[in-house]
Amino acid sequence: MAHRSRLAGFIIDCEGGSLGQAADFWSKALGLAITEPDEGGDDKYACLDGSPLGLHIEVQKVSHPSRVHLDIESDDIEAEAARLVALGAKEIARPHDTRWIVLEAPTGHRFCVIRTRTRLHRNNANVHP
Repeated sequence: MAHRSRLAGFIIDCEGGSLGQAADFWSKALGLAITEPDEGGDDKYACLDGSPLGLHIEVQKVSHPSRVHLDIESDDIEAEAARLVALGAKEIARPHDTRWIVLEAPTGHRFCVIRTRTRLHRNNANVHP
C-alpha cells in the first residue's frame, strides 16, 4: 500500500542552558513568535510559530551536542523508515513508545520520522509505492 511523506520541519537541539533563553534567541533570529514556551511542562520543548512556512519548528533541550535535525512526517512511519533504511539510513532509536523513529543518514546526520500532524495528499507530500 502506498504511503506519503514530506518535510515536517526542524528541531533545534540545544545542549545545556535555559530553554527559555534558547527559544528567545531562535525566536528573534528567525522572526518567529514563541507559541508554546514549555510544551508538555517538562522544560524540554518550546515551539516556534512556523505556520506561515508550513513547518513545525521546535527548540529542544538535549544531553548530546547541539545540532539541528529534520523531521519527516508520514502517514505510515514504519513504511517510511523502511524506505529510508533501504536508501542507506540506519535506525538509531524508537523513543516514547515508538511515537517517532530516529534514523541516521549515510552522511551521519540524524533525523526523525514522525506521525503526520496534517492530512497528507498528492498536492502536499511525496507518494511512495
